[in-house]
Amino acid sequence: MKKLLSVIMAMALCVVMPACSSGQQAQQDSVSGTESSSSASETASEASESSTEAESDLAYIKEKGTLVVAVTPFEPMDYQDENGEWIGFDADMAREVGEILGVDVEFSSIDWNNKIFELDNKSVDCLWNGMTITEEITTAASATKPYANNGQVVVVSEEVADQYQTEDSIQDLTFAVEAGSAGQAAAEEAGLNFITVNAQADAVMEVAAGTSDACIIDKLMAIAMLGEGTDYENLTYTVTLTDEEYGVGCRKDSDLVDAINDAMKQLYDDGTMMEIAEKYNLQDVILPQ
Repeated sequence: MKKLLSVIMAMALCVVMPACSSGQQAQQDSVSGTESSSSASETASEASESSTEAESDLAYIKEKGTLVVAVTPFEPMDYQDENGEWIGFDADMAREVGEILGVDVEFSSIDWNNKIFELDNKSVDCLWNGMTITEEITTAASATKPYANNGQVVVVSEEVADQYQTEDSIQDLTFAVEAGSAGQAAAEEAGLNFITVNAQADAVMEVAAGTSDACIIDKLMAIAMLGEGTDYENLTYTVTLTDEEYGVGCRKDSDLVDAINDAMKQLYDDGTMMEIAEKYNLQDVILPQ
């Protein structure tokens, strides 16, 4: 009888022990699963933070140590001196902003018609070249607060200027405009006949050479480049086609926009912006920041 009881008890223990073992294993698996889930959550959080940092344009620019500014020859905003160095109101301001951001500034001469492509593929970091804030810019890119007033004006030979003082009077002229510029947009809006060239300076040369009747360029450029004491004394501007504002263009939703806005306000408040504007006779068009 005792032997029978011993056998029965032994069999019961065999049944209970695996059950306990399975329960302990399940508990261990549960703990392990919780730890794995927590670890996965932390990894996902880190990846999210890393992704956010990667999307920061400002961080990208600071990491590489340079701000690449897209320009075209456009006096008095961006143009080259006798040593090939870029100078002008925008060029000088870009260097000041770069100093505040703690990065070097490089200038890259681009085809302005490809400006959005150049931004998006990161060939350049911003468009800072007397850039008119247009619907194209606000749709495909982002712009800073405006910092100067401007307009698109008609440039003709001074000999015939008295004949072209109204928008109606210029309808039969052939114009030269910079491809992708606000000047081209103004020509299209007014229904004018035009050819495109690579830069506003080239458009002025077309008129000086007599290969185009007129051109459309930024008013600030016309003030700086035309008339007495300039290389184009025989040219003048007449009709103003648009009223515009200048800003700096950045990639769509770039955090560089706020960084430039903050730097520009600092430079406006401490007088640096007006000092540079006076250097290029632009003090009357600068907007408060």
